[in-house]
Amino acid sequence: MDFNFSDDQEQLRDAVRKWVDKGYDFERRRGIEAKGGFSREAWDELAELGLGGLYIGEGDGGLGMGPVAGMVVMEELGRGIVLEPFAQTLIAGAVLSGYAGTEVKDAWLPRIAGGQAIVVLAYQERKARYRLDLCEATAVKSGSGHSLTGAKSVVPVGDEADAFIVPAKLDGKIALFLVERSASGVEARGYGTQDGARAAEVVFDKADATLVTADGLAALEYAVDVGIAATCAEAVGVMDKTVALTVEYMNQRKQFGVVISSFQALRHRIADMKMQLELARSMSYYATLKLNAPADERRQALARAKYQLGTSMRYVAANSVQLHGGIGVTDEYIGSHYFRKLTQMEMTFGDTLHHLGEVSARMQDTAGVFA
Repeated sequence: MDFNFSDDQEQLRDAVRKWVDKGYDFERRRGIEAKGGFSREAWDELAELGLGGLYIGEGDGGLGMGPVAGMVVMEELGRGIVLEPFAQTLIAGAVLSGYAGTEVKDAWLPRIAGGQAIVVLAYQERKARYRLDLCEATAVKSGSGHSLTGAKSVVPVGDEADAFIVPAKLDGKIALFLVERSASGVEARGYGTQDGARAAEVVFDKADATLVTADGLAALEYAVDVGIAATCAEAVGVMDKTVALTVEYMNQRKQFGVVISSFQALRHRIADMKMQLELARSMSYYATLKLNAPADERRQALARAKYQLGTSMRYVAANSVQLHGGIGVTDEYIGSHYFRKLTQMEMTFGDTLHHLGEVSARMQDTAGVFA
């Protein structure tokens, strides 16, 4: 299998990396975090790069470049620990393209592709933990549309988004709906998250909702899998930069008159961190390449990937802090922000223990190794 990137993908990587390096430095990020964790200006700059249309076909105003291009972008955004939730744009573009009717596509996909609309997935409920088949939100038919009631937690930029993709029970079965934040009966309470970004608790009280698909559980599983693949790619970028920062520090910090990078035991720790990074990178590729596989195969692959990424994130983050010493957890030092990001991402779209259970539940007699 050829794992080389195409010229278009490399050009895309280069464009995003230049923006991160020149337009989203650490000081700007800290300023955005201090103002609430989201910048519409930064979001518009991402839109100007044409990134909103990666998962959206050309006929709907997008680029139609697909999952590998999304992975490339998420890696570069991870290196800059960009606060704006670009993964949500990939999720919205993929779900609406694959499941929505023509009317919904025409109304939203061109706006998502152009960056004029921020549409985020609002699916987490307090009692569900990471299970997708547990849903207390309900919807009923109301005139020509639907009315939705329920509450969703930790919704990315929930108080800034233009609309939500929301799972809710319809006639006893999970369906997927699109609800505008400006609709009557929608209330969003925003707050900062551990990594410096922004989320919200969103309450729907008989809010007007547009049906995206009645096959809601399958669509929700696909949405979460797209999110997992994006998170895996982003984590590779975060870990790559974390390892680089740690090596740079070790080449400067001195003990007993020599740089600590000359100590063999510490060099072994860096080698182990690098090994975990490369394991994570290979599983991120695996996750992305399986996004278009049949549902059962895809779900199993994404659980495997998230388990490995969770293990790698925890190892790289912990060892980076230990090798830095006390400075590794100070807010003034950039490394602590990478540590916080990795800590939160390990729990995003299901933590490591959850996905270990998912892998175990889907394991067959051969564990998928032998025919």
